[in-house]
Amino acid sequence: MSEQMPLVVVGVDGSEHGDAALRTALREAARLGGRLEVVSAWERRGLTLAEYLDLPLGEEGELQAELDRRARAQVDRVMATEPDHGVDVQVRAHAGHPTEVLLEAARDADLLVVGHRGRGAFRSVALGSVGLGCVLHAPCPVLVVPVPTTPPAAATAGGATARTARA
Repeated sequence: MSEQMPLVVVGVDGSEHGDAALRTALREAARLGGRLEVVSAWERRGLTLAEYLDLPLGEEGELQAELDRRARAQVDRVMATEPDHGVDVQVRAHAGHPTEVLLEAARDADLLVVGHRGRGAFRSVALGSVGLGCVLHAPCPVLVVPVPTTPPAAATAGGATARTARA
């Protein structure tokens, strides 16, 4: 646990699950009066061929800068849909296995937030491997966030989401 302002760490990966986790983490950081560290982890062997081919071919520093830019773009896109919570937000992309990177980032955190699933090959698994690894090994409480079944704009003032009946 941090001795200063409470620290919430959230893992993002460009997926809608990462977006949902980020929204929740932002609100939790505001509720706690804390700060938010957004972590995007990557490793070359975990990238799809399309993702790998889309990366810069230059030096490692260029690759790091591009991955930092992508993580920041995801944060900016999600935060544009949120009210200003007054939370200090830091964004970092780290090389390494996502579970290990998130566990290291959460070492001094008060809360770790992850999406229910990521962008991996086994999207139908009940809980993604990164989320499971974080739940089993994190040094702080872990909040696993599912993707909402309705868009955030459909939420009512009481916090419940509107649901439509299906025939």
